[in-house]
Amino acid sequence: MTDLNAPPMRGRPRATVPPPTPARVQGPVTKPMTTGATEANAGRQPPPARPGSKPSARHSPKPGQPAAASNRQGPSSGSAGAVQLDGIAKLIIEQLQQDGRRSYAAIGKAVGLSEAAVRQRVQKLLETGVMQIVAVTDPLMLGFQRQVMIAIKCAGDPVGVADQLAEMEEIDYVVVTAGSFDILVELVCESDEQLLELLGRVRSVPTVSSTETFVYLKLRKQTYSWGTR
Repeated sequence: MTDLNAPPMRGRPRATVPPPTPARVQGPVTKPMTTGATEANAGRQPPPARPGSKPSARHSPKPGQPAAASNRQGPSSGSAGAVQLDGIAKLIIEQLQQDGRRSYAAIGKAVGLSEAAVRQRVQKLLETGVMQIVAVTDPLMLGFQRQVMIAIKCAGDPVGVADQLAEMEEIDYVVVTAGSFDILVELVCESDEQLLELLGRVRSVPTVSSTETFVYLKLRKQTYSWGTR
């Protein structure tokens, strides 16, 4: 029954909150797994995935992302050979074979690309070693008295000999060949004395058994516009 003589309450009445019930502990407290238990469970296989469940992102990469790289390296795939070029790259090369000074704007107009896109393509072709842009000259018209081709026979591995010859600054062309000669090299000289000195250096390379020198008398044709395939 309400006491009518009790003083009125100010504000909203507050709800009475019962005191919290102390939590009861059931059984002993679980201790962390010991090292021995961890090692014992290390050989257990994880339970099979439930039907319809998604694979773990830790073991299955998302579509479009590469898998984690392995520390074990396999055989290199960068073997020597022809570089794969698309049709646009071949057209750009053919344009520069015709005229190495042709502008990027003119090349872009011919192949259907912007000037900036052609510049990027040409830079990539230069960096990958697909082509070089140089001034091709006739040495006999630039003060060099002798331009010769030296055919070389080797008693050993011709590739190793070719590598040593390629380090000589005066030699501008080295190729390993099939046939009666193993290596052909081309060089230019300012005089017969320099040619004699270079021939002695070539013959002194280990396993070089014989050489034959072909002196250029007049250059009739030199072109590099063989196109692409």
